[in-house]
Amino acid sequence: MENQSGWPDQLFDVLKGADIKQVGYVPDAGHARLIARCKADNDIRDIVLSTEEEGVALAAGAWLGGQRSALLMQSSGVGNCINMLSLIQACRFPFLTFITMRGEWAEFNPWQVSMSRATEPVLTAMGVKVYRVDKAEDVADTAQAAADLAFGGDLAVAVLLAQKMIGRKVWVK
Repeated sequence: MENQSGWPDQLFDVLKGADIKQVGYVPDAGHARLIARCKADNDIRDIVLSTEEEGVALAAGAWLGGQRSALLMQSSGVGNCINMLSLIQACRFPFLTFITMRGEWAEFNPWQVSMSRATEPVLTAMGVKVYRVDKAEDVADTAQAAADLAFGGDLAVAVLLAQKMIGRKVWVK
């Protein structure tokens, strides 16, 4: 990935300030720096998931156990979560996710485009409040607002991190 600027570190600081104790993720180049920061922190348990939908169950279990969690995923993983997102509405627990967008600016993989277009409408249809960040300087404030809403109101909140902000993904053969 090119052009990471400092947004992953800013997002990590928000997670720490929001008392996030568990971070679930499917490995993703867009979240690589943030994942590395979480792995290096002894107060955060990083959990590698087989599929993104497990992150919804992780959030439910963390909340029942008295902890806060966040799910890191790519826009293509939102499609894997659709059915599990109903658990949030039925059980009324906070859910916070940060989604790196694919299928937008400078995408090389046409398979990413369809889910990119569907990400926000699908999340909204499932009752998730969606914020979008297009500029690195807006990451910290948006992430803080999302965490405040999720944990202050037991709501589902997603922050979409624009592909242009994350940087061009370069395919290495």
